[in-house]
Amino acid sequence: MRLLLVALIAEAMFAQQKPPKAEDVASPDAVVKAVYSVISGNRGQARDWNRMRGLFLPGAKLIGTRRKPGTPISVRVMDVEGYISATSKVFDSVPFFESETARKTETFGAVAHVFSTYQSKRSPDDAKPFARGINSFQMLQMDDRWWVVSLVWDSETLDNPIPAEYK
Repeated sequence: MRLLLVALIAEAMFAQQKPPKAEDVASPDAVVKAVYSVISGNRGQARDWNRMRGLFLPGAKLIGTRRKPGTPISVRVMDVEGYISATSKVFDSVPFFESETARKTETFGAVAHVFSTYQSKRSPDDAKPFARGINSFQMLQMDDRWWVVSLVWDSETLDNPIPAEYK
């Protein structure tokens, strides 16, 4: 019963969303660009979370990894609402600008995988990023548009450098 209630609530929330901008979901490249655009901004700048919601298939997962020296890798699995909840307070207190520095895209039929190398800065004009890593987007083309099915990311560390083929 509880699972049915959760499914009905999720379906109702999805039905109330504004449809995404056609240019945001026309291609895997457009989706990636839109995600970076939504999450980037100055401290306290409102993010367009409805735009973000419109990029992800209902039930999509966002999975962040964390590496600490001497410990096993850990992950945080979120849905879009969980991501919004987890990042909103951070984005209210610090500027965050993430941009793509390289990309490798592979597609087969209605499926796409995008390895998007990123850099994170406090200002777009900063000379050096405070973080770098790779976002792995899994996408599906359905209903004349592209959807993010899952997004997994890992940050670069001394023990986990970005491979040359993704720079």
